[in-house]
Order: sequence, then C-alpha cells, then structure tokens
Amino acid sequence: MPRRVPVFAAVAFATLLGLPVAALVVRSLGTPLVGPGSRADAISAAMALSLLTSIETLAFAIIVGTPAAFALARVPFRGRAIANALVEIPIILPPAVAGLALLMAFGRRGLVGVWLADAGISLAFSTTGVVVAQCFVAMPFYVRTARAAFERADRDLEAAAMVDGATGWGAFRHVTLPVALPSLGAGAVLCWSRALGEFGATLMFAGSLRGRTQTMPLAIYALLENDLDGAVVLGTAFVAIAVVIIATSSWVSRRAVTNY
Repeated sequence: MPRRVPVFAAVAFATLLGLPVAALVVRSLGTPLVGPGSRADAISAAMALSLLTSIETLAFAIIVGTPAAFALARVPFRGRAIANALVEIPIILPPAVAGLALLMAFGRRGLVGVWLADAGISLAFSTTGVVVAQCFVAMPFYVRTARAAFERADRDLEAAAMVDGATGWGAFRHVTLPVALPSLGAGAVLCWSRALGEFGATLMFAGSLRGRTQTMPLAIYALLENDLDGAVVLGTAFVAIAVVIIATSSWVSRRAVTNY
C-alpha cells in the first residue's frame, strides 16, 4: 500500500474527530460563565454531582468488581459462563434499553422495586439511582479488564510464593495483585470515564432534577434548549476532563505494557 494512502486516512480520521471538539473549544472562548438565569449554579451543581456519583461508582466497582473479576477468571463454579456473558451485556445494550431495564427492576413497580418501596427505599429519580445507573453501564468495563488481567497473571509465581509459605491471600496480595495492578488501573479509568459520561440510562431511571440527578451530560442537554452558551461552557469543561482522563489512561497503559 502506498504510504500516502494510510497517511491520508489517518489525517482524515483525525480531522473528523478533532474538528467538532476544536469548534466547541473555539466557540467557548470569550463565553462568560455567568449568563441568563442561574447558569453558573446549574453548571457547578452538575459538575459536583457528576464527580461525586462517578467517584462513588468507581469505588463500588473496585471494591465489588475486583473479587468478582478474580472469581470469573480463576474460580470454577456452576454458571460461570453465564456470569461472564452477563458482564458483556450492559456494554452492548443501548443506553435507553439499559434505563428501561433498570426501571423494570428497581422502579417503584419493578421486579425488586416493589419490595424496596415496601421497605421505604426508592432508587428511581434519586441521587442513589444515578449511581445505580452508572454502576450498571460502567462496572462491566472495569470487571472485564480486571478479569483479563487475572487471567494473564503468571500462576507459576503464585505457586512459588505458596511453596515458600504464603497463604492463598498472601499470594494474591503480594504477587497477583501487583502484577495485575496496571491493568486494574486502566480498567478503573475506563469505568470512571464511562460513569462520568453516562446519559441515557441515567435520564430514564433517575431523571434530570437539578442538584439531585442532573449530571453534566444531562445539564448540557437541558441548557441546550434555552442557553446555548451555557451548554458550550459545560461541554468545554467536559472536554478538559476528557483530556485529563486520556492522559491518565495513557500513563496507566504505559505502566501496564512495562509490567508485561
């Protein structure tokens, strides 16, 4: 293949992806943060809520997803193939379908939501519901990456550690976990970025209530109706966060390559 063909394709692809982002950033230059209504309040509330809920989602993913990924990778049990398949489903589902599924399960008249309502617990249209929606769509990215990391980890090193007297937990803590840690970090970045950008499932399951369930993507959509400048400002802030996420992910990926 002539060299200019892939180069042209790469430049065209980069232009297609970069031009809209550049247009957004250029449009935001000189746009005041303070505008009609309570633009600043809406933007700050949405940013704070997004950061809070996405960090909670990430923490839950790491605490619950790490042992789950290890079990899916290493522990034989009945139904493991089905469990592995279930991890993949939220990744493929359209956001609207994910939100509908959450309503059918945890809504006030949902499969489990009826029992929760009897106990005085309501997840739909609440801040907790935002976290639930984010966990549903974002956790599989962490579990999938962590599972692959545990599958690739050298079991001979674990066996050698146990021969030297380490317990199963000791071998995991001092051998398996350090080897898998860079990949776990990459999975955590993917999970956090997916939770931060979640829109469809959150809108359907938690709604868009300012200060309660209106995350950054939902606030951008709401501002777009009557305050384009506000939507541009918040969208540009999202671009800045995305740059940080990309830089972090690249650093973690380099660490993972070095370790492997």
